[in-house]
Amino acid sequence: MSRTSHEPVPVSGPRAPVPPPSVRRAAALAAVPLAVTAAAGAHIVPAATWLPGLRRRCFPRLAGIGRPGHVALTFDDGPDPLSTPLFLEALDELMVRATFFVLGESVLRHPEVARETARRGHELAVHGWTHDRPWLPAPARDAREVARAAEAVAEVTGRRPRWYRPPYGILTSGRWAAARRAGLRPVLWSAWGRDWTADATADSVRATVEADLRGGGTVLLHDTDRAAAPDCWKAPLEALPALVTDCRRAGLTVGPLADHGLRAAPSGGVRRRAVGGVRPRAEEDVPASPTALPSLHSQGQHARSAG
Repeated sequence: MSRTSHEPVPVSGPRAPVPPPSVRRAAALAAVPLAVTAAAGAHIVPAATWLPGLRRRCFPRLAGIGRPGHVALTFDDGPDPLSTPLFLEALDELMVRATFFVLGESVLRHPEVARETARRGHELAVHGWTHDRPWLPAPARDAREVARAAEAVAEVTGRRPRWYRPPYGILTSGRWAAARRAGLRPVLWSAWGRDWTADATADSVRATVEADLRGGGTVLLHDTDRAAAPDCWKAPLEALPALVTDCRRAGLTVGPLADHGLRAAPSGGVRRRAVGGVRPRAEEDVPASPTALPSLHSQGQHARSAG
């Protein structure tokens, strides 16, 4: 029977070789590590903001750079029934309010300390549920634990937290998304006291903080030794009066993040949109870079020479 013009004409020639099943399985298995590596990279790369120099230069708002005439004082890892009350007393004597980044687990374990911290006018912010290192991606767990910690603060103090700082400052993509979903704004720091070590002293804490502190900076200290060397909290407690005095001599006020000129994340982490063609205001009215601000030492010298 003759072939019609509508029938396909077979084309002769060599076919592409089909790899045997063993080769196909090996190729599939080889693709798995690449996918895992890509996922791990997307998870941990944002944590490079932990590097102080990079953070201050490229992400000043994440570093907590606020109003040039203000210094934000923050404490991590509490509440602790042994040490936190001593910091509250010291801050009362100095007439200073601060922001305490607390662990949700500790808030529920020591609710009276958390309530007293809020009663004295301090801010409570979220430091996480526990003090862990997020080396492996766990976005569902991150979202659950950050939200749980925020709810614990709100339930115990009656006030919704506004800020988030992950343990060790390791802000992975999962924890960034978790903070956004919980309506929290991530804020790290621009100066710290390295007060978690066994050899920390009041003098070392003061010198380390002031080496990096500028007007508009955010200071990180610890009000407990929960995740640090035993009794290391005594060094920042002893350093507090001198730090506050040095700031005031430099013409700087000291207070919580609420007074620092940073805008908290919109409720629920929803980004604001333009209305009627009008662009919303920037989330923060702060300097673009901390490098334009004079150091604490130079400010102090200027204030003393002027006075």
